[in-house]
Formats: sequence, C-alpha cells, structure tokens
Amino acid sequence: MSSEALVVCHECDLLLREVPLEAGGVARCTRCGCNLYRHQPEGLERSLVFALTALVLFVIANSFPIVSMNSRGLTSSTTLLGAVSVLLRDDMPSVALLVFVTTFLMPALEIGALIYLLLPLKLGRVPPAVPRVFRLLHAVQPWSMVEVFMLGLLVTISKLAAMASVVPGIALWSFVLLMFAVSAAVAGFDVRIFWARVGALR
Repeated sequence: MSSEALVVCHECDLLLREVPLEAGGVARCTRCGCNLYRHQPEGLERSLVFALTALVLFVIANSFPIVSMNSRGLTSSTTLLGAVSVLLRDDMPSVALLVFVTTFLMPALEIGALIYLLLPLKLGRVPPAVPRVFRLLHAVQPWSMVEVFMLGLLVTISKLAAMASVVPGIALWSFVLLMFAVSAAVAGFDVRIFWARVGALR
C-alpha cells in the first residue's frame, strides 16, 4: 500500500487508509472518533481571500488610533505601536516586547506566510522554500494573540468609561474584523489539498 494513501490519527496514532470524501465531508478515526481531515475543494481559495482581507485590516488597525479618550477637555489617542513606545518610555520593556510580539509581529508573520504560500499557488507556481515557510506558519500560530489583546482592551475600555469619555476608533473595529478574518483563513487552509497541489505543480 502506498504511503500516500495512509493517514495517522493525531490523537491515538492509529494508521488508517485515506478515503475519498464528498465536498464538506469529514473523515473520523475509527478508534477514538477524532476528526482526521475534511474535504474542502475551495478551501485554499477562501483561505487566500480571507488572508488578503486580514492584510488590509491589519494595515488599517495599525495605522489609526485604537481609541480616543477625552477627560476634562484633554483628548488623547494612540495606535498599537504608539502604545508599545509608551510602555518602553515607562520602563516596561518586557511588557512592550510581549505586546509587540503577540499583537503585531506574530499576526503579521502568520498573515504574510499564508499569502506567501497561497497566492503563488493560485497563480500556478510553487513559491521557494515552501517547507520552511509552512513550518514558520505553524510555529507562529500559537503566539498570535489578537483575541487576548482585544479582550484586555475591551475590559480596559469598560473600566475607563467611568472616568473619561472613550470613543472607539477605526482601528478597534479593524482588530475585531481581523480576528474573524485570520480565523477564517486558518480554518480554510486544507493541508492535504495544499500539499497535493504543490506536488501536482512540481
């Protein structure tokens, strides 16, 4: 039996024969019931669309103020990178580094890796260093914490609302949409179909 026709369950390590599925079908492990793979014929195309959308939202989210606060006639606003620079000035380099890495660097790498892998594939070409970029994509995903940042930001806004007038900026709404766009891009990225297309083009 060809090794390409085999799939290993990532939960119980059972070796199974790969079976063809209908569109939207899900293959489950016969031993533990874990989902092995899903057949999404247009999954890579949807993933690319959401990744490009996430790129636009990411640029907007980091170019405009997140919120504006007005207290006793004084108005202040800042972007995400502006907040990082403020943390550095306030002698909190570790917090600044954590915010920069988890809410800017890692999401940027994740979005960039998705576009790098999928856009040339859509154009009928295999990008260079595919295995390296694929490993990078999986390495940065656990560190991309836009959701945690948004949760902390919303809690902070709710507490500051009692002391000042808080006006959400366009960047805040962009971050909200960015969460959904990145999640949709990752969900549509079918690894099996991706490598099958890479192999076919090669």
